[in-house]
Amino acid sequence: MRADRLLSALLLLQAHGRLSGRELAERLEVSARTVHRDMEALSASGVPVYALRGAQGGWQLDEGWRTQVPGLDEVELRALLMSQPRLIGDSRMAAAAERALSKLMAAMPGGMREQAVSIRQRLYVDTTGWRGTSEDLTMLPVVQEAVSRDRKLRIDYRKPGGEKSVRVVDPLGLVAKGTAWYLVAQSAKGLRTFRVSRIQAAKILDKACERPANFDLGEHWRASTERFLEARQKVEVTLRLEARAAANVRRWMMVLQEVESRDGWETLRVQFDHPEEAVFMVLGMGSRAEVLGPESLRERVAGEIRGMAERLGRLGGD
Repeated sequence: MRADRLLSALLLLQAHGRLSGRELAERLEVSARTVHRDMEALSASGVPVYALRGAQGGWQLDEGWRTQVPGLDEVELRALLMSQPRLIGDSRMAAAAERALSKLMAAMPGGMREQAVSIRQRLYVDTTGWRGTSEDLTMLPVVQEAVSRDRKLRIDYRKPGGEKSVRVVDPLGLVAKGTAWYLVAQSAKGLRTFRVSRIQAAKILDKACERPANFDLGEHWRASTERFLEARQKVEVTLRLEARAAANVRRWMMVLQEVESRDGWETLRVQFDHPEEAVFMVLGMGSRAEVLGPESLRERVAGEIRGMAERLGRLGGD
């Protein structure tokens, strides 16, 4: 990403004082022409970088400006290093962030650099779930580039139910929630949110995207999250549970009321976020759970059990 590269170039110049165009090109893994364009971009943004001609020439930051750049205090250093690149999820982006951190650490004074190494040795981030699942962020770098360049994006998208579609969207921003990433974009049907792990292919189009006036990503995400939570079909269920199953339910779910306990069985009134969640949990506990109400949920669970019995019967008959 160009923003990452400009930051890396700035840190390299700050750390080394002066570098030739060839040295910058090698360190940044780009062409000499790209380096020249990047230096012009830094200068246009107000960074006092200038070219020195001759055999000993190259690119250099104004010495007076360098001394005015504030250093990191201990609190800032700890916060930066504890937000490790593994949190990004995508291996290529994590590697780029790791390189940027390494360059930053190389520019630190000796004492602070030793402290930074010590801090990083005390944190490890594992982005894989206990069940071995993790987000597929293969398309994240492409999506991020489209967002940063304000370019339209064509995506092949798979909905939660498996249905696939091809869409052209105007990418407005990225939101990271836990280890999941979401693209907020303007589509033909209005503002939509797409889970990046469900984007199977993405192509940046050579056409500028149209950004709504006064669009605020943070405000939009907070409002859409509130609407999503309000729309969820919370359901209260009365369960008769074997004692160990009851203990697990207390750990996992919101228990509204403990009705009674008798003969090693307990009756609890439990709140679930969605009827499907209640069905899933009850079936998972098997004979250790019984639904007392509501009747609609009893019927759904009974229907699932009948369906499983029929399938097992057909398999046994074969």
